Amino acid sequence: MVKALAPTTRTTVKRLPQRGVYDLDEIHRILDEAFICHVGFASEGQPYVIPTAYGRVDDRVYLHGSAASRMLRSVGMGIEVCVTVTLVDGLVLARSAFHHSINYRSVVILGKASVVDDPEEKLEALRAITEHIVPGRWDGVRQPTDQELKATLVLVLAISEASAKVRTGPPKDDEDDYLLPVWAGELPLTVKTGVPVDDPRLLPGLEVPEHVSNYQRGQK
Repeated sequence: MVKALAPTTRTTVKRLPQRGVYDLDEIHRILDEAFICHVGFASEGQPYVIPTAYGRVDDRVYLHGSAASRMLRSVGMGIEVCVTVTLVDGLVLARSAFHHSINYRSVVILGKASVVDDPEEKLEALRAITEHIVPGRWDGVRQPTDQELKATLVLVLAISEASAKVRTGPPKDDEDDYLLPVWAGELPLTVKTGVPVDDPRLLPGLEVPEHVSNYQRGQK
C-alpha cells in the first residue's frame, strides 16, 4: 500500500505541480541516496542555510554536529526549519537556451527539530548517520566514547510535513524549435566510486573491507 503525505499549504508544489511527489516511499528513496542536506533557519533575525550530513530512521531525520555549534543549538530550541536534499540525475540540453533544464530529484522537509537526549536514541542516530554515508561501516570501527558523545549534539526532525519534486525525460522545446538543426537530448550524470586509497599510517596487512570495496549509493 502506498503511503502518501497530505500536502500542506507549505509543501504543495505550485510551480509545475505535475512534478510534485508526496509518496513517502519515494521521499525515503531520495533521502537514502543523497549525501548532504541543507538546513535553513533564522537566528536573531538573520537567515542561514547550512550543509550537513544526516541519517534517516523510519520517518525521522537525524542531524548532528558539535555541541558548540550555533546552528544546531538554535535549531534545537524548536524554531521552524527547512531541510532540503537534491540529487542531480542529468543535464537537459534543449534546442533553445530558454528550455535547458536539469533532471533532478529533491525533497523538502519542514518542521521543528528537537534535541535527542536519550543516550540509546543518540547512539542509534549516530549509527544511522554513519551507515547512511557508508553502509556496513559502524560495526567495523571504534564506537564513540562518553566524552565524544558529550561533545556531539544530535537533533531529530519528523518527516511529517514534506514533499518531493522530480524532473525526468527529454527537453520540452517550443513546437517550432523542433525543426531547428540543433542537437538536443539528455546528458546523464552519476556518482562514481573511485579506487580506495590506503591511509599512509594504516597498519600492515590490512585489506580494504568489503563495505568499502563494494561501495555504491542507493536504497537501504
